Amino acid sequence: MSQMTTGADGVHFGVTLPQIKRTWAEARDAALDFERLGFDSVWVCDHLQGVPAPQLDILEAWSLLAAVAAVTERVELGTLVTPPGFRNPAVLAKQAATVDVIAGGRVVVGLGSGWAEPEFVGYGLPFPPVAERMQALRETAELLPRLWTEDVVTYAGTFARADGAYCAPKPVRRPPLLIGGSGEKVLMRIAAEHADVWNNGAVTQDQLAHKIAVLRDHCRAVGRDPAEVTVSQQCNVVLVASEAEAPEALAKATRIYGPMAAALEEHGIWGSPSRVIDAIHRHVELGCTHFVMELFGRDPRTPARLFADHVLPAFR
Repeated sequence: MSQMTTGADGVHFGVTLPQIKRTWAEARDAALDFERLGFDSVWVCDHLQGVPAPQLDILEAWSLLAAVAAVTERVELGTLVTPPGFRNPAVLAKQAATVDVIAGGRVVVGLGSGWAEPEFVGYGLPFPPVAERMQALRETAELLPRLWTEDVVTYAGTFARADGAYCAPKPVRRPPLLIGGSGEKVLMRIAAEHADVWNNGAVTQDQLAHKIAVLRDHCRAVGRDPAEVTVSQQCNVVLVASEAEAPEALAKATRIYGPMAAALEEHGIWGSPSRVIDAIHRHVELGCTHFVMELFGRDPRTPARLFADHVLPAFR
């Protein structure tokens, strides 16, 4: 299996790039700052139009990652997450391999089942029932690594297909597969079978301990060591300089994030640096060592600097 980078203590801190209602210059400058500040990875969401407001500007995920790959040197680059239904899976393997070559071996392919039906419909893409989307996810997770590692691939799935396909040049490293989502019966079993990283969504952050137990049970059921699957948490992080500023910032973030801020106050990562450090430690104690953070603020570089100065040193 392919491994992602971590800090000296084994904790990985990724940050999402500004992407919705933002310019390429803003995304580029944030990526460069995040890299300079010492974060481990940068991430983009793979949506074709704004969710839930489809009229909003949003930069396409894999095009954006290719551009970021060309201007950065160290940070890993990932999608959270790519639905198989957006692209032919064999073509996606080729795209990811190309971006990885540009990046020199830093791509992480994040996969999910897809859920925002309006963007599928709007782009003329099928949006089948969830069971079929899960099958597409499983087949894509099977096909991608084969195209990245084998000379020529034939694969006859219901959704994913290849017939004597070549994927050359190969990626510099076999990109780690992240599978994101919290469906306990099927999606998390697919993660146990195929993922290097499983990512728990922000809306189920309060259920992290239970979800980790489910993932480990699935791993044992398929004959895999649970330690082989890194546990990741997507999270909104509200970081302020002092505790006095925390209540107002938390209230504002809760209003803006809406459902994505579910249980943020009780189980999330927010407040002063010391409070944020404690919250991260609580996640690590549960078995989560990988974080994909959306840093709250109009310009995420401001909380990123505060995080780098006062939080990162506690984990490096």
